[in-house]
Amino acid sequence: MRFLGKVWGYQPSLAAMREPMQVFAWDHGIITDDLVRMRYEASIRDDVQTRFAQLFPAPRQQGIEMLAVDEAALRQLPQPTLIIHGRDDQVIPLEASERLLRLIPHAQLHVFGECGHWVQIEKAADFSRLLIDFLCAAREENQA
Repeated sequence: MRFLGKVWGYQPSLAAMREPMQVFAWDHGIITDDLVRMRYEASIRDDVQTRFAQLFPAPRQQGIEMLAVDEAALRQLPQPTLIIHGRDDQVIPLEASERLLRLIPHAQLHVFGECGHWVQIEKAADFSRLLIDFLCAAREENQA
């Protein structure tokens, strides 16, 4: 999680937006000027920076720890759980998802190679197919 500082330290500008995007993506070829501009414009909408700061106030690690779910609670989760991770994620290490896989009884982990933090963007079609298949299977199980 060593690159979270680049995300948390973001101060709105086009140049500053490009840096965290390069941390999120394994394939830097997807980071076009249009994408950077679109994300930058979203980041300067009314109150976005204030809400983001409120989500993770300093000290930021404390905020993450407050969001963490107790291991005992994870071990008690009764529903099927899909964990999706990019193998080359520089924001959240793969070990975090591997740990969840060990703790959650009905979990499955899918790891995408050549993929960073943006699985849903870098592997959009495969991500969507995986998610739809998982949700359809869960619905069928609930109806049985």
